[in-house]
Amino acid sequence: MTMKGPSRKQVIIPMSAENVSSFMKNLSANVANINRQLRNMKTDILVDYIRSDSNGITIVTNKVAQPSDLTIIDQFVKNSCNLNALQVEESRLPKSKSYLKIIGIPFYPHANSQDRLTSADIKIILQQNHIFDNVTLASKPRVIKVSPKSDMAIVWIDIWDVQSGQNAKMLINRCFNVGNYIATIRGANMNPGVLQCKNCWKWDHSMFSCRIQGAKCIKCNRPHKSEHYREFGWCCKGNTKINPSRLETKKGEPCPHSFKCSNCK
Repeated sequence: MTMKGPSRKQVIIPMSAENVSSFMKNLSANVANINRQLRNMKTDILVDYIRSDSNGITIVTNKVAQPSDLTIIDQFVKNSCNLNALQVEESRLPKSKSYLKIIGIPFYPHANSQDRLTSADIKIILQQNHIFDNVTLASKPRVIKVSPKSDMAIVWIDIWDVQSGQNAKMLINRCFNVGNYIATIRGANMNPGVLQCKNCWKWDHSMFSCRIQGAKCIKCNRPHKSEHYREFGWCCKGNTKINPSRLETKKGEPCPHSFKCSNCK
């Protein structure tokens, strides 16, 4: 199955968490500066706003960006102050995902060894085979046994694709060698898992469809963002009025206290 991708009026730039934090500090100025450079190049593309996630930043635009627009945005981000350009990947438009599985691979690929097949082994196998030359993995491959008593594996791979599923169609039913075995690529059903909101931490909806105002902390379930927990959390602040008294956690040290899940308690 090929999943329909998000709106292409976005530019995705994967980067490290440290770079995301630095870039988001001057968000309004960054939006204004990117738009200034785009106007100077006489393009119709303008940035509406920027949001962050665990993998990088997403720049939402008024129209679908062209390769020349991506180059301008990419150069601005990589030249921004306090950013490590080596930890910033090339900007790209959103893509769809196609879901595939590979059958006919041994679960124990090494002779006379009980070392099981791993995701790293699969990546090496794909890199060595020419039919995957223009294929980019969207997530880490997943390996399981066909059955508890079997010595064969099924490997699920998610690849970046276009909405027509062109990349998947080029791979489905093709075969390739894995050692002395012949593996076959098949189509697979979508496996999105269960959504968990990163805003309120409830299940069955995403952060962008969350209806609560503000945000909740994953640690204490109070009305502040999780990254601001040390500023608002009660447990790391000293309290001499209780017995035994609680000492303040030193700045820079991780919070040593345990917490309950906001859903199951």
